[in-house]
Amino acid sequence: MAMTLTENILARAAKRNEVVPGENIWIDVDVLMTHDVCGPGTIGIFKDKFGEDAKVWDKEKVVIIPDHYIYTADQKAHRNIDILREFVKEQDLPHYYDVGTDRYKGVCHIALAEEGHTRPGEILFGTDSHTCTAGAFGQFATGIGNTDAGFIMGTGKLWVKVPPTMRFVFDGELPPYLMAKDLILRIIGDIGVGGATYRAMEFAGDGVYSLNMEERMTLCNMVIEGGGKNGVIEPDQVTLDFVKSKTDKPFEVIRAQEGAQYYMEKVYKSKDLEPVVAKPHSPDNKANVSEVKGTNVDRAYIGSCTGGKITDFIAAAKILKGNQVKTQTFVMPATTEVARNLKIEKLDGKTLEQIFLDSGATIGPSSCGACLGGPLDTLGRLNGDEICISTTNRNFPGRMGSKSSAVYLASPYTVAASALTGKITDPRDFI
Repeated sequence: MAMTLTENILARAAKRNEVVPGENIWIDVDVLMTHDVCGPGTIGIFKDKFGEDAKVWDKEKVVIIPDHYIYTADQKAHRNIDILREFVKEQDLPHYYDVGTDRYKGVCHIALAEEGHTRPGEILFGTDSHTCTAGAFGQFATGIGNTDAGFIMGTGKLWVKVPPTMRFVFDGELPPYLMAKDLILRIIGDIGVGGATYRAMEFAGDGVYSLNMEERMTLCNMVIEGGGKNGVIEPDQVTLDFVKSKTDKPFEVIRAQEGAQYYMEKVYKSKDLEPVVAKPHSPDNKANVSEVKGTNVDRAYIGSCTGGKITDFIAAAKILKGNQVKTQTFVMPATTEVARNLKIEKLDGKTLEQIFLDSGATIGPSSCGACLGGPLDTLGRLNGDEICISTTNRNFPGRMGSKSSAVYLASPYTVAASALTGKITDPRDFI
């Protein structure tokens, strides 16, 4: 039986010639990632089950990246970092990106790619649901709980059910006003937040392969919002060039086999698509921007693993350049590398950083910021009945702070355009 890309990657990890959807298999893990939210729980389970003096199965394959609750006075959140530091020292782990040091990175999903931990054909598990971001590199990447992570930490293996694959094809070149966020919000709106439950979501077509790696990461990042187990894009030369620029570790490119069977396939004509938002309070509450145009907003937020990459900021800067925002606008670079690039990348002779500052936006520190709400002093926390338009990935009640606030999800183009008017605005008015 011919296998899909996801099935073929899992077969390699299981040392099998073939796997089929629904089958339970043992697989070898290439990378385990955890952070400050789930790291202490994972460490606790690992020590409880394998012993206080146990060593991780392979210290080169454990990556720890604090990113969620790092800029806060909350001492309980700080204690999580202390636990990570103690464990890293005890285990002599080389891949720890500690806050307050030159190695600090920021949002784990973007940091993994920047540091060369995302490689085609491999298996990546992380204690964060948006670990699926790394599927953009042609690997099997998904989020897991602390118990599974603790088991991997001790054994390097996990028992996994093979998911069937849903394939989404974007036929034809994308119009200049569309971004990956528009594509994934449309898909989630079409299938619902449970439409891909325990299924792989594979992306293909000219529209997808015209995207750079950061935009492909946005596509795969939000498969979890559709219930997906993992998102994946078959590697091309763009993928290989990016990965080889980040790491010299060997990897094996794995592809779908000819004649592979898919659970379903949906084809979109790229030229027919419009900018999209997800209305409160669910990522599948889809509307074309033209349908909600004119809705008042109190805040615009550009950041997170979904919308805080340099590509996202270049897009926003194209619209904000030479204009003034009319609503409170936050710019939150996902990582310190992105923050540095804000000072380097230029449009018409001005750096992105200067464009944002001149427009009246506030630039925050590299982290998850307000995406997860966080402690009371998290930058950008929503209060009261505010309405925010955001490049983040979830808009459930309380996701960015107050349960009485409302969040619209949109592309950086749409968020930037809306920041200039104080109302939800179609980016085609500025592009």
